[in-house]
Amino acid sequence: MLDYKIHNEIETQDYLVLIHGLGGNSNIFYKQLKHYKRQFNVVTIELPGHGNSPDINTYKNGFTSEIAASEVIETLDFLKIGQAHFVGVSLGTIIIHEILQTAPERVQSTVLAGTVTRFSLFSKMLLQVGNMVKGFTPYMWIYRLFARIMMPKLNHKESRLTFVREAVKMHRKNFLGWYSLCYTIEQSYQKVQKMAPHIPKLYISGSEDHLFIHPLKKDIKQDVSAKLCVLDHCGHICNIEKAKEFNQISLNFLLENQNKLKQAN
Repeated sequence: MLDYKIHNEIETQDYLVLIHGLGGNSNIFYKQLKHYKRQFNVVTIELPGHGNSPDINTYKNGFTSEIAASEVIETLDFLKIGQAHFVGVSLGTIIIHEILQTAPERVQSTVLAGTVTRFSLFSKMLLQVGNMVKGFTPYMWIYRLFARIMMPKLNHKESRLTFVREAVKMHRKNFLGWYSLCYTIEQSYQKVQKMAPHIPKLYISGSEDHLFIHPLKKDIKQDVSAKLCVLDHCGHICNIEKAKEFNQISLNFLLENQNKLKQAN
């Protein structure tokens, strides 16, 4: 089972599950927690290979993003949480897309920040370069390089440094395990529209998220339950860089859908 923390439990409040990005951990939500806790029972979950969750090599039959999603659901089963709202950042959005495909009945609404639906040609070239050198290069060199390319501007500095600081805690084998899954990312979004057409989805991205925002805009066009909010002068980790705007927009969306669900029931 995955490492988790329940930040408050109030019977009348819905549950909100936070899913972090690659190399980071739930500390990535440090600017959201106190705001979310006022309205929800917040559960932070550390993905496999992060925090005190199982290492990736403990999955004897191989590790996939589907397995990571099923581990999240098993953790919610253990906590006796039937349904929840979800907020994910970067890699966390990929896992939420998997959950939307495999267990849509568990999801009440989703907020997806810095969403990755697929890689551009340039991104794929970077992955190939990283794949060629990962066997003999310290993984943090690769991580720092990718962080710099994804978040190159001065206003991205806090986000970039936060991700790098937390990634140092990650073991090399776990980083490389997740890195190998990057090539399957496109598959994680393909069936979302068919499997979860009724689940409200809010995508929040920075206008300067240059590697991922353009594919995202194209991919969600046909999804009638998806909304996109673009934050100006903001990079990939928009929940840190534009925390005030992100908190207000995401909370308004979550509370709106929470109220709709209560009225429907």
